[in-house]
Amino acid sequence: MKRRTALMVRRLGSEIRGAFDRIDALANNAGAIFGERTVTVDGNEKTFQVNLLAPFLLTHLLLDRLQAGDGVVVNTSSVSARLVGRVDVDDLNHERTYTPMRAYGDAKLANILFAQGLHARYRDAGINAVSFDPGNVRTAFGAENNNIMTRLMYRTPLSRLALISPEKGGSNLAHFLAGAPGIDWQPGRFYSQQKLATPRQTNPQVHDDALIDRLWRRTAPLVGLQS
Repeated sequence: MKRRTALMVRRLGSEIRGAFDRIDALANNAGAIFGERTVTVDGNEKTFQVNLLAPFLLTHLLLDRLQAGDGVVVNTSSVSARLVGRVDVDDLNHERTYTPMRAYGDAKLANILFAQGLHARYRDAGINAVSFDPGNVRTAFGAENNNIMTRLMYRTPLSRLALISPEKGGSNLAHFLAGAPGIDWQPGRFYSQQKLATPRQTNPQVHDDALIDRLWRRTAPLVGLQS
């Protein structure tokens, strides 16, 4: 029997809440790119659900624990947010326009907008949010994508030359988990692996506060939350 992803995320949130009274850091690091457009049992396009909806829900389930710990929330994004991302809040599930890279770029851009929205809404509650691009990491990422370039980069010996090690990708993430907000990095901003000390310019949509709010209000009901 298939289990709805939303229920699985809620179960994970419940388990974490049962184990911890406070959370100092939450890394929303899971992500993937897929091939043909697939709708999940929850009724959402798979790329959008895995990369944005799941971490959006999990973060909200843990908000009080994050507030108790003056917690840091780190969203993993990608250079694809700048290269191919363009969030359309009226077509979040890509019913009209779908390609694997476009869906992925949009979701990774949405991760940045989510971090900015979280910063705007909860910074006064002690939560600091940031987003970053870890670089192209040598993992099983893209295993379900049949794009020729993705296959070459991730499934051949070329990966040893073209991709960074998981350890290096992990150290880029640790920079934000272990660093001090406002000192080592600025909350609400986006960073790339090449310039971890300096916020980077990315897609122009990151400057659209109205879009950030609209995305939040459209996303929340999709995971059963009030906007």
